[in-house]
Amino acid sequence: MRVTSALARKTPGASILNTSPIFFVRCVGPVVLRSQLARDIACLLDVDTSVSAWSCRSVTLRRGCDTHKPDLVVEREDDILVIDVTSRSPAPHWVPEVARDAGYVYSAMSRGDVDPINLRNARDLLKYVGTTVSLEDRIRLLASLDEHGSLTVAECMNAFRETRPIAGLASLILERFVEIDLDALIGPETRVRRHG
Repeated sequence: MRVTSALARKTPGASILNTSPIFFVRCVGPVVLRSQLARDIACLLDVDTSVSAWSCRSVTLRRGCDTHKPDLVVEREDDILVIDVTSRSPAPHWVPEVARDAGYVYSAMSRGDVDPINLRNARDLLKYVGTTVSLEDRIRLLASLDEHGSLTVAECMNAFRETRPIAGLASLILERFVEIDLDALIGPETRVRRHG
């Protein structure tokens, strides 16, 4: 079963939480997140380059008369991961085995699994979902990266003449034209390179 590889799809937040971001890039279907922790994990999924698409509570696992919907279903290149967010009560004990038998990789994630630096970077980038980068700006930046291999964020700012520079760069990162290291806070010295 595939979630759907609808990249760059903007999905309005239908979450019970009213915190940013309001839009995600790789979510397929409605955003239904039951906790702030689930929202934080969703932010990380949206910027994780190994993730093609993800959805909320789109798989039902069954054992006898019992059913369980994991919080997140994540399509990656080689597998589908189902995630239970354990900020509240844990999933029933039978869920990991049933998930594996159904062909999924199962994970229970807690607050300790969320790197605060990665989360801060993801939230900063996702504020710019929906920004359209002009063709001229995109080609100018990609040509510079082809010429130099990589540039700092500060050096990339000169490529944007029609689009606000930070919004444009964030959009190109989210659309996977370019990539950066998200393990350190994004700053002027952060290196930008072509995606892939």
